[in-house]
Amino acid sequence: MTLAPSPVGLHEALELLATRDLVVLTGAGCSTDSGIPDYRGPGRPPRAPMTYQEFVSGPAAQRRYWARSHLGWGRMRGAEPNAGHRALATLDPELLITQNVDGLHERAGSRRLVALHGRIAEVVCLACRDVTTRASLHERLAVLNPGFEQRHAEVETRPDGDVDLDDTDDFVLAACVRCGGVLKPHVVFFGENVPADRVERCYAAVDALADSGGALLVAGSSLTVMSGLRFVRRAAKAGTPVVIVNRGATRGDDLATHRLHAGTSEFLVQLAAVRA
Repeated sequence: MTLAPSPVGLHEALELLATRDLVVLTGAGCSTDSGIPDYRGPGRPPRAPMTYQEFVSGPAAQRRYWARSHLGWGRMRGAEPNAGHRALATLDPELLITQNVDGLHERAGSRRLVALHGRIAEVVCLACRDVTTRASLHERLAVLNPGFEQRHAEVETRPDGDVDLDDTDDFVLAACVRCGGVLKPHVVFFGENVPADRVERCYAAVDALADSGGALLVAGSSLTVMSGLRFVRRAAKAGTPVVIVNRGATRGDDLATHRLHAGTSEFLVQLAAVRA
Protein backbone atom coordinates (compact mmCIF):
# COMPACT_ATOMS: atom_id res chain seq x y z
CA MET A 1 0.00 0.00 0.00
CA THR A 2 1.29 3.46 -0.97
CA LEU A 3 0.91 6.01 1.77
CA ALA A 4 0.03 9.61 1.03
CA PRO A 5 2.84 12.07 1.69
CA SER A 6 2.81 14.19 4.78
CA PRO A 7 1.64 17.75 4.20
CA VAL A 8 4.59 20.04 3.60
CA GLY A 9 5.22 23.60 4.55
CA LEU A 10 4.95 26.57 2.24
CA HIS A 11 8.71 27.16 2.12
CA GLU A 12 9.45 23.57 1.10
CA ALA A 13 6.93 23.65 -1.74
CA LEU A 14 8.16 27.01 -3.02
CA GLU A 15 11.77 25.84 -2.89
CA LEU A 16 10.99 22.78 -4.99
CA LEU A 17 9.24 24.86 -7.67
CA ALA A 18 11.57 27.87 -7.61
CA THR A 19 13.71 27.05 -10.65
CA ARG A 20 12.16 24.04 -12.38
CA ASP A 21 10.25 23.95 -15.64
CA LEU A 22 6.57 23.84 -14.74
CA VAL A 23 3.36 22.45 -16.11
CA VAL A 24 0.40 23.70 -14.09
CA LEU A 25 -3.01 22.03 -13.85
CA THR A 26 -5.77 24.22 -12.44
CA GLY A 27 -9.30 23.54 -11.24
CA ALA A 28 -12.26 25.41 -9.85
CA GLY A 29 -10.36 26.41 -6.71
CA CYS A 30 -8.44 28.93 -8.81
CA SER A 31 -11.65 30.83 -9.58
CA THR A 32 -13.38 30.88 -6.19
CA ASP A 33 -11.62 34.16 -5.35
CA SER A 34 -13.31 35.61 -8.45
CA GLY A 35 -16.72 34.75 -6.99
CA ILE A 36 -17.32 31.55 -8.98
CA PRO A 37 -18.32 28.66 -6.68
CA ASP A 38 -16.56 25.31 -6.97
CA TYR A 39 -18.10 21.84 -7.08
CA ARG A 40 -16.26 20.04 -4.33
CA GLY A 41 -14.62 22.54 -1.99
CA PRO A 42 -14.81 22.06 1.78
CA GLY A 43 -18.38 22.53 2.98
CA ARG A 44 -19.89 22.52 -0.50
CA PRO A 45 -23.06 20.39 -0.87
CA PRO A 46 -22.93 17.59 -3.46
CA ARG A 47 -23.76 18.73 -6.99
CA ALA A 48 -24.70 16.63 -10.00
CA PRO A 49 -24.02 18.55 -13.22
CA MET A 50 -26.16 17.70 -16.22
CA THR A 51 -24.67 14.95 -18.35
CA TYR A 52 -24.38 15.05 -22.11
CA GLN A 53 -26.81 12.14 -22.40
CA GLU A 54 -29.41 14.03 -20.37
CA PHE A 55 -28.90 17.22 -22.38
CA VAL A 56 -29.53 15.53 -25.74
CA SER A 57 -32.55 13.61 -24.39
CA GLY A 58 -34.95 16.34 -25.49
CA PRO A 59 -36.32 19.88 -25.08
CA ALA A 60 -37.28 19.49 -21.40
CA ALA A 61 -33.69 18.89 -20.35
CA GLN A 62 -32.44 21.60 -22.70
CA ARG A 63 -34.91 24.13 -21.26
CA ARG A 64 -33.76 23.21 -17.77
CA TYR A 65 -30.12 23.66 -18.71
CA TRP A 66 -30.46 26.90 -20.68
CA ALA A 67 -32.85 28.57 -18.20
CA ARG A 68 -30.40 28.03 -15.37
CA SER A 69 -27.38 28.82 -17.48
CA HIS A 70 -28.97 32.00 -18.83
CA LEU A 71 -29.24 33.32 -15.30
CA GLY A 72 -25.80 32.05 -14.32
CA TRP A 73 -24.07 33.49 -17.37
CA GLY A 74 -25.56 36.91 -16.63
CA ARG A 75 -23.60 36.79 -13.36
CA MET A 76 -20.56 34.75 -14.36
CA ARG A 77 -19.58 36.99 -17.28
CA GLY A 78 -18.95 39.81 -14.81
CA ALA A 79 -16.27 37.81 -12.95
CA GLU A 80 -12.75 39.21 -13.14
CA PRO A 81 -9.37 37.42 -12.97
CA ASN A 82 -8.03 37.26 -9.44
CA ALA A 83 -4.50 37.48 -8.08
CA GLY A 84 -3.91 33.78 -8.71
CA HIS A 85 -4.85 34.07 -12.39
CA ARG A 86 -2.56 37.06 -12.78
CA ALA A 87 0.30 35.29 -10.98
CA LEU A 88 0.00 32.32 -13.35
CA ALA A 89 0.14 34.65 -16.34
CA THR A 90 3.37 36.07 -14.90
CA LEU A 91 4.78 32.59 -14.24
CA ASP A 92 4.09 31.60 -17.88
CA PRO A 93 4.58 27.83 -17.32
CA GLU A 94 5.57 25.50 -20.15
CA LEU A 95 1.87 24.71 -20.36
CA LEU A 96 -1.13 25.74 -18.31
CA ILE A 97 -3.78 23.02 -18.34
CA THR A 98 -7.11 24.21 -16.97
CA GLN A 99 -10.26 22.28 -16.22
CA ASN A 100 -12.11 25.59 -15.86
CA VAL A 101 -14.41 26.91 -18.58
CA ASP A 102 -14.66 30.50 -17.32
CA GLY A 103 -11.89 31.96 -19.54
CA LEU A 104 -10.31 33.86 -16.66
CA HIS A 105 -6.82 32.50 -17.29
CA GLU A 106 -6.95 33.82 -20.85
CA ARG A 107 -8.27 37.19 -19.69
CA ALA A 108 -5.41 37.41 -17.18
CA GLY A 109 -2.92 37.00 -20.02
CA SER A 110 -2.02 33.29 -20.07
CA ARG A 111 -1.31 32.14 -23.62
CA ARG A 112 0.42 28.73 -23.46
CA LEU A 113 -2.81 27.15 -22.35
CA VAL A 114 -5.10 24.19 -22.99
CA ALA A 115 -8.71 24.61 -21.87
CA LEU A 116 -9.46 20.90 -21.39
CA HIS A 117 -13.21 21.32 -21.11
CA GLY A 118 -13.65 24.20 -23.56
CA ARG A 119 -14.99 27.69 -22.86
CA ILE A 120 -18.43 28.67 -21.62
CA ALA A 121 -18.18 31.87 -23.70
CA GLU A 122 -18.81 29.85 -26.88
CA VAL A 123 -21.86 27.96 -28.15
CA VAL A 124 -21.88 25.12 -30.69
CA CYS A 125 -24.73 23.77 -32.82
CA LEU A 126 -25.05 20.00 -32.47
CA ALA A 127 -26.28 19.72 -36.08
CA CYS A 128 -24.05 21.94 -38.24
CA ARG A 129 -21.24 22.50 -35.64
CA ASP A 130 -21.32 26.27 -36.16
CA VAL A 131 -19.65 28.05 -33.22
CA THR A 132 -21.02 31.39 -32.04
CA THR A 133 -20.56 33.59 -28.98
CA ARG A 134 -22.38 33.10 -25.73
CA ALA A 135 -22.90 36.86 -25.51
CA SER A 136 -24.99 36.86 -28.69
CA LEU A 137 -27.06 33.89 -27.46
CA HIS A 138 -27.61 35.62 -24.12
CA GLU A 139 -29.10 38.61 -25.94
CA ARG A 140 -31.38 36.35 -28.00
CA LEU A 141 -32.57 34.48 -24.91
CA ALA A 142 -33.25 37.75 -23.10
CA VAL A 143 -35.54 38.84 -25.95
CA LEU A 144 -37.31 35.46 -26.04
CA ASN A 145 -37.77 35.44 -22.25
CA PRO A 146 -38.55 39.03 -21.18
CA GLY A 147 -38.34 39.62 -17.43
CA PHE A 148 -36.96 36.14 -16.72
CA GLU A 149 -33.76 37.38 -15.08
CA GLN A 150 -35.63 39.89 -12.97
CA ARG A 151 -38.16 37.29 -11.75
CA HIS A 152 -35.39 35.00 -10.59
CA ALA A 153 -32.87 37.52 -9.33
CA GLU A 154 -32.60 35.90 -5.89
CA VAL A 155 -31.67 32.35 -6.91
CA GLU A 156 -28.35 30.95 -5.67
CA THR A 157 -25.36 30.86 -8.02
CA ARG A 158 -23.80 27.44 -8.60
CA PRO A 159 -20.57 26.35 -10.33
CA ASP A 160 -19.83 26.90 -14.03
CA GLY A 161 -22.53 29.48 -14.67
CA ASP A 162 -25.40 27.46 -13.21
CA VAL A 163 -28.05 28.48 -10.66
CA ASP A 164 -30.37 26.68 -8.26
CA LEU A 165 -33.68 26.85 -10.15
CA ASP A 166 -36.45 24.32 -10.84
CA ASP A 167 -39.04 26.60 -12.47
CA THR A 168 -37.92 26.22 -16.09
CA ASP A 169 -40.90 24.76 -17.97
CA ASP A 170 -41.88 28.05 -19.63
CA PHE A 171 -38.36 29.00 -20.74
CA VAL A 172 -38.17 29.60 -24.51
CA LEU A 173 -35.17 28.04 -26.26
CA ALA A 174 -33.19 29.61 -29.08
CA ALA A 175 -32.18 27.50 -32.08
CA CYS A 176 -29.10 27.76 -34.30
CA VAL A 177 -29.47 30.77 -36.59
CA ARG A 178 -27.76 28.89 -39.41
CA CYS A 179 -29.66 25.60 -39.49
CA GLY A 180 -32.23 25.59 -36.68
CA GLY A 181 -30.39 22.89 -34.74
CA VAL A 182 -29.96 22.42 -31.00
CA LEU A 183 -27.46 24.71 -29.31
CA LYS A 184 -25.08 23.51 -26.61
CA PRO A 185 -22.37 25.36 -24.70
CA HIS A 186 -19.01 24.61 -26.32
CA VAL A 187 -17.78 22.74 -23.25
CA VAL A 188 -17.20 19.09 -22.42
CA PHE A 189 -20.14 17.76 -20.43
CA PHE A 190 -19.95 14.80 -18.09
CA GLY A 191 -20.36 11.81 -20.38
CA GLU A 192 -18.35 13.39 -23.21
CA ASN A 193 -14.69 12.86 -24.00
CA VAL A 194 -12.08 15.60 -23.99
CA PRO A 195 -10.90 16.03 -27.61
CA ALA A 196 -7.90 13.81 -28.28
CA ASP A 197 -5.67 16.61 -29.60
CA ARG A 198 -5.99 18.51 -26.30
CA VAL A 199 -5.10 15.41 -24.29
CA GLU A 200 -2.07 14.64 -26.46
CA ARG A 201 -0.71 18.18 -26.16
CA CYS A 202 -0.97 17.94 -22.39
CA TYR A 203 0.65 14.51 -22.26
CA ALA A 204 3.55 15.80 -24.37
CA ALA A 205 4.13 18.73 -21.98
CA VAL A 206 3.98 16.46 -18.92
CA ASP A 207 6.34 13.94 -20.52
CA ALA A 208 8.86 16.70 -21.30
CA LEU A 209 9.13 17.46 -17.57
CA ALA A 210 10.85 14.13 -16.98
CA ASP A 211 13.63 15.11 -19.39
CA SER A 212 14.06 18.67 -18.08
CA GLY A 213 13.83 17.90 -14.37
CA GLY A 214 10.61 19.86 -14.15
CA ALA A 215 7.58 19.54 -11.90
CA LEU A 216 3.80 19.33 -12.20
CA LEU A 217 1.86 21.77 -10.03
CA VAL A 218 -1.82 21.10 -9.36
CA ALA A 219 -3.63 24.19 -8.10
CA GLY A 220 -7.22 24.19 -6.89
CA SER A 221 -8.42 20.84 -8.22
CA SER A 222 -9.88 17.89 -6.36
CA LEU A 223 -8.80 15.68 -9.29
CA THR A 224 -12.10 13.85 -8.97
CA VAL A 225 -12.53 13.39 -12.72
CA MET A 226 -10.07 11.49 -14.88
CA SER A 227 -9.62 14.40 -17.31
CA GLY A 228 -7.15 15.97 -14.86
CA LEU A 229 -6.06 13.02 -12.75
CA ARG A 230 -4.53 11.24 -15.76
CA PHE A 231 -1.79 13.88 -15.99
CA VAL A 232 -0.90 13.46 -12.32
CA ARG A 233 -0.67 9.71 -12.84
CA ARG A 234 1.49 10.22 -15.92
CA ALA A 235 3.90 12.52 -14.09
CA ALA A 236 4.13 10.30 -11.03
CA LYS A 237 4.82 7.21 -13.15
CA ALA A 238 7.74 9.05 -14.81
CA GLY A 239 9.18 10.10 -11.46
CA THR A 240 8.34 13.78 -11.97
CA PRO A 241 7.68 15.71 -8.74
CA VAL A 242 4.00 16.50 -8.25
CA VAL A 243 2.98 19.37 -5.98
CA ILE A 244 -0.72 19.62 -5.09
CA VAL A 245 -2.07 22.83 -3.57
CA ASN A 246 -5.73 22.53 -2.59
CA ARG A 247 -7.77 23.22 0.52
CA GLY A 248 -9.64 19.90 0.41
CA ALA A 249 -8.59 16.31 -0.16
CA THR A 250 -7.84 15.27 -3.73
CA ARG A 251 -7.95 12.01 -5.60
CA GLY A 252 -4.26 12.42 -6.40
CA ASP A 253 -2.97 12.88 -2.85
CA ASP A 254 -1.31 9.46 -2.77
CA LEU A 255 0.62 10.35 -5.95
CA ALA A 256 1.90 13.72 -4.77
CA THR A 257 5.48 14.24 -3.64
CA HIS A 258 4.45 17.47 -1.93
CA ARG A 259 0.96 18.28 -0.61
CA LEU A 260 0.03 21.74 0.63
CA HIS A 261 -3.36 22.56 2.16
CA ALA A 262 -3.66 26.23 1.20
CA GLY A 263 -5.51 28.71 -0.94
CA THR A 264 -4.34 28.81 -4.53
CA SER A 265 -4.25 32.59 -5.00
CA GLU A 266 -1.96 33.16 -2.04
CA PHE A 267 0.35 30.32 -3.04
CA LEU A 268 0.59 31.35 -6.70
CA VAL A 269 1.36 34.96 -5.81
CA GLN A 270 4.22 33.81 -3.59
CA LEU A 271 5.48 31.40 -6.24
CA ALA A 272 5.53 34.15 -8.84
CA ALA A 273 7.56 36.33 -6.46
CA VAL A 274 10.06 33.53 -5.80
CA ARG A 275 10.54 32.89 -9.52
CA ALA A 276 10.70 36.55 -10.55
